[in-house]
Amino acid sequence: MRALLVGLTLAFGLCGQESTLVFAPNETTIHWTLGTLVHTVHGSFQLREGTVRFDRATGKAAGEIVVDALSGESGNSSRDSKMHSSVLESKKFPVVVFRPDHVNGQIPAQGAGKLDIHGTFELHGTGHEFTLPVEVEVQTGQIGVKSEFRVPYIQWGLKNPSTFILRVDDSVVIDLEAKGMARDGSK
Repeated sequence: MRALLVGLTLAFGLCGQESTLVFAPNETTIHWTLGTLVHTVHGSFQLREGTVRFDRATGKAAGEIVVDALSGESGNSSRDSKMHSSVLESKKFPVVVFRPDHVNGQIPAQGAGKLDIHGTFELHGTGHEFTLPVEVEVQTGQIGVKSEFRVPYIQWGLKNPSTFILRVDDSVVIDLEAKGMARDGSK
C-alpha cells in the first residue's frame, strides 16, 4: 500500500497526464501493531504486487496494491496459526487489496508533501471505502512514501481474537514505508 502512495507522488512530477506506477515488493515494508491488555503484538506482511495508473490533472486513480495475507507473521507460531485460521482465514482470503480511485492533495515536484488517497480496502473478501493518509518525499527519479493508519478489522466483520482472559484492540495499526519509480503512461 505504501508503495502505491510512493508511486502516486512520483506521477505528479512526470510531464505526462497519466502515469503508471509499478511497485517492487522488496522496496516495501508493511508492519502491524495490535494492542492487548497484557502487551503489544508486532508483526509484518509482504507486498505481493502493485500497479497503479494515475492522472495528475484530475486526481483520478486506478489499479491495485496487493498484500499477501498468507505472509502475515508475528514471530509466535501459535498466535500466527490462530491469526491465519480464525481471524484472517488466509487460505480462503489469501490477499488484502487496496484499489485507489482518487488522490487529494498537492504532490511537490521535489521535497515533502501530504496526500489523502481514497479508494476501496478489500479485507476478508469484502470491500470497504477507505482514505489512506500519506506522507511523500519526492527526489529525482524516486519517491518515498510513509503512512500510518488503523484498520477496524472487527467492525469490518473479522473474528475478534479476544478470549475470556486476553482482550485485544478492535483495530490494528498499519505502518507502511516504500520507495518507488514511475513511468509516463504513454510508453
